[in-house]
Amino acid sequence: MAKKLSESIVLEIKDSGVCTKEFAVKVDAEVAKNEQNKVVSYIAGVASLPGFRPGKAPMGMVSKKYAAEITEELRNRFVGAAVEKIESDDSLDLMSLRFKEFGEIKPGEEFAFTMEGITAPAITLGDYKNLKVDVPVDAVEEKAIDERLDMYRSMYGTYADAEGAAQAEDMLKVDYKGAFELPEDASASLKRQIEATDAFMWLNEPENIPGCIKALTGAEVGKEYTFEAEYPADYREAALAGKKVSYTVKVSAVQRRKKLEDAELVERTGSKDMDTLRENIRKGLELDAKNQQRRNASEAVFKKLDEQAGEFDLPEALIENEVQKLLQQKAREIVKSDEDAEKFKAELADHRAAVELDAKAAVRRALILRQIAKAENISVDDKELDDQLTMMSRYYGCKPKELRDMLEKSGSIDELRMDIVNGKVLEKLTEAAIG
Repeated sequence: MAKKLSESIVLEIKDSGVCTKEFAVKVDAEVAKNEQNKVVSYIAGVASLPGFRPGKAPMGMVSKKYAAEITEELRNRFVGAAVEKIESDDSLDLMSLRFKEFGEIKPGEEFAFTMEGITAPAITLGDYKNLKVDVPVDAVEEKAIDERLDMYRSMYGTYADAEGAAQAEDMLKVDYKGAFELPEDASASLKRQIEATDAFMWLNEPENIPGCIKALTGAEVGKEYTFEAEYPADYREAALAGKKVSYTVKVSAVQRRKKLEDAELVERTGSKDMDTLRENIRKGLELDAKNQQRRNASEAVFKKLDEQAGEFDLPEALIENEVQKLLQQKAREIVKSDEDAEKFKAELADHRAAVELDAKAAVRRALILRQIAKAENISVDDKELDDQLTMMSRYYGCKPKELRDMLEKSGSIDELRMDIVNGKVLEKLTEAAIG
């Protein structure tokens, strides 16, 4: 049986940082030459060069014409063989692997390159299988049912013309126009965003136009108002993203939601009577309380796991990745304009300091749960991943395949797998802990 390429790889491993290994990879000159001959022979067998029948061109000519393709294929083969050899060493508990330095492939010479890997730290888990927590379920009070009923009275209520100045959550009937030059290919939605007649504008989040709630609270019928809208940098209409637009709005009607009476609410919700509606609300709130108890119990379980684990090293690369992720989240929350972006950059060091503790806590949590998952052989199969992607795609309003492609392109699909695994670990431990 022919020797596998991975078996010919010479590997030297040394520590290069906290939970970090450097892998110096060498491919013997003879092995490299034989592999190159295989690649050239394969390409020669399928290549078509002028003056030669397919597969009949001289090897030297093929090597010269397809030098870039041959080099790329050799790199792929050598790297694949190195990864196979590195990953076969179970003692490493490798979490990730990347290129560090890549040498030049020269015919007839030894080929060398360097890779760097993050390894999991040693963690003392303690007796994680027999944890016990006592987390009570919050009782549902009559006051909570009354508040939910009041919410339904407003939610299902109808709007009617109101007298006086506009209040928060009122609906205004308006004509508006923005001082913005539309591009020739402006979409219908962009045109509506800039100008509309007899349109309805709700004084509640999310705003129809940025700043309209503040500008139009207190507005009166028949009057005209002007204000400046600042569109966020990530606004859905690219033409308006990060722009400031001055609007003129004329109010023709103020409408206010009228709360439903008991009989109206019973009919609107399809309930038998108010007693039945109250009981259904009670059951829903009790289910919410049980779900919250489960979440609280999971956090109590992890708190005990965290205490048992004690101190252990955290890979710096994982912390940095988490810091960057949290900074991006913070930027999305804060940055709504060019001025916000400049201010965020100026205060980046402060923002970084603010998220570093959370980043370390997140990495520590993931590592503890990962080790338990490994010990308990807990993993995620393709169906579980597909189910999660389907659920997430409904939330984001896209197709599951589109979401998968996006996550794979950004390298986030492995993070999603890890999140699902961590959830399964906590679910199993919580089930045992609350018995």
